Amino acid sequence: MEITHNPNLLWFVIAYGILMVGLGIYFSKKVSNSEDFILAGKGLGALVLTGTLLATWTGSGSISGGETSMAYSYGIIPAFLMAIPTIIGILVLYIIAPRIRAFGKYTVSSILEEKYGSFARMLAGIIIILAYVGIVSYQMKGFGFILNLTTGISVETGTIIGAALIIFLATIGGLRSVAPTDAISAILMVLGLAITLPTIFVIAGGWDNIVANVPSDHLTFSGQLSNIQLLGYLLPSLFLLLADQNMYQRLASSSGDQSSKKAQIGWLVAMILISPTIGLIAFAARSLFPNIDPGMALMATTVVMPTFVGGILLTAATAFIITTGNSYLLSAATNVTYDIFGKYINKDATDRQLLVMTKWFIVILGVLAYIIISFFPTVLSVQMYAYTVYGAGITPAVLAVFFWKRVNIYGGISSMIAGVVTTLVWEIPLSKPFDLNSVLFAVPVAVIVLIIVTLATSNKTKTA
Repeated sequence: MEITHNPNLLWFVIAYGILMVGLGIYFSKKVSNSEDFILAGKGLGALVLTGTLLATWTGSGSISGGETSMAYSYGIIPAFLMAIPTIIGILVLYIIAPRIRAFGKYTVSSILEEKYGSFARMLAGIIIILAYVGIVSYQMKGFGFILNLTTGISVETGTIIGAALIIFLATIGGLRSVAPTDAISAILMVLGLAITLPTIFVIAGGWDNIVANVPSDHLTFSGQLSNIQLLGYLLPSLFLLLADQNMYQRLASSSGDQSSKKAQIGWLVAMILISPTIGLIAFAARSLFPNIDPGMALMATTVVMPTFVGGILLTAATAFIITTGNSYLLSAATNVTYDIFGKYINKDATDRQLLVMTKWFIVILGVLAYIIISFFPTVLSVQMYAYTVYGAGITPAVLAVFFWKRVNIYGGISSMIAGVVTTLVWEIPLSKPFDLNSVLFAVPVAVIVLIIVTLATSNKTKTA
């Protein structure tokens, strides 16, 4: 089946965009200082916090990469397995959330500084910026897919429009405006997916017909992937989530530990429902559209469903993309402002100056994100790169702060450098030997270096 553009779907996207811009402007008027902008005044209740956790985590990485691309390219079981890292990550965050709130920091880099010193903060800030700009970039391309499906305009032009919208929404109100709009977007996500799943299965002729039209290996445990290759797709999201600054900032912005706990439970339940649903919809798309870009699988189903149902799903997809994009862009800009500008360039900057600089850095990093996406062939490839840069460069050092009192400055910094260098070498000059994702090597290297260097230098520094 060929994709036929349905311009009527564009009205749903326009309506969502107008709603988000209007709400963003409304909530931006409540921003009075940098804490309001970055942590929403530490006043998020359980419901809004649930929504913003869900909407931020489930972005274009799920509907263009992740579950969608895995279901389309390799099969339904690999897509289902993509939920496991998220579930594990949420459970770990549930345990350490009170300590995250107790730190009361704007950035993960600030947490690392307390344990490993000021150089670690600067290094972490750079690593986070590298990873988050990559994550923002494929949100922009995901929006390009949406406009291509609805209007027929090129993905490149649609990506430019997506970049402008993401940058604008992140700039006007920070987390104070992002969080409540995320909550609305989360509702749209759940509603859109719930309506779409049964509808697309009927249109595709039911499960038996879908199975008959997909490659036979799409029903095996790992599709065309070896087990080690499959593991290479599962680990990056786990190691990103375990120390994701975006999630740490949201947990720190809750009104209290009880609100945080309730929100994380709600987030867990929602992900258990949403992740397999995305995979099933994309799997049905594999039957209907056997020759499209894997990243378009879920969104392609919108053009074969009744306009209202397709419009709801496309609105949900837009919500996934926009909320994740502006959240990670805001978080990356926070690093530039507080870990680089405020730390080394203008140590005496006022709160107002820091707020203004954060907005400027949102724009600069947003433009950089748009440039970066042109260097990666697929959404899934840039997703794996960005997740691994963060997961190997940041996560082992962060988790050691919470779980290993003996870790020291030498071990922490060495681990961060080793994780990033291994990732970049594996991905760029070596070009992913054996078609294995770098996470399989970068994370073990980072952990081993952390342990060995800490033990070897334990007599040179005081333990925490």
